[in-house]
Amino acid sequence: MTAICPGSFDPVTNGHIDIIRRTLCFADRVIVAVCVNVYKNGLFTPEQRTRLLRQALCEAGIGSAGTGSSIEVRLFSGLLADFFRECGADVVVRGIRSTAEYEHDISQSHANRLLNPRLETLYLPSDPAHVFLSSSIVKEVAAFGGDIRGMVPSCVAAALKEQI
Repeated sequence: MTAICPGSFDPVTNGHIDIIRRTLCFADRVIVAVCVNVYKNGLFTPEQRTRLLRQALCEAGIGSAGTGSSIEVRLFSGLLADFFRECGADVVVRGIRSTAEYEHDISQSHANRLLNPRLETLYLPSDPAHVFLSSSIVKEVAAFGGDIRGMVPSCVAAALKEQI
């Protein structure tokens, strides 16, 4: 089974890594799709986010994150429904932290399904340790000099320190 874990990953958090790790428990292949959203101005460029994600996955010990491994990190823009078809994926996996997030994501899931009837979305509840964690919170804490060590992989903490 091939699963896609899509997100902006600006930056990747320990919560993202946890969802990817858990997806590997039931999927033979995981494509981590770094989304280019033309409506968002990210802190990191799409290429930087892709590189940091690969480093973070290696740091977490869940694969080389290169072609031929069970994890592949790919940059994409456009419709997830089209990317899903292009990859020959079986399922999209999304981490859910709250009911509000689920309500937003379920609408997106219905739209994706309308565009590609084969596209199934599987929701994994966040680990309670990461339920408060978002990329926005990480960036805000880092901007004010707070300790983000428990929120992100060390390679991301170092990149944030340089970027902010």
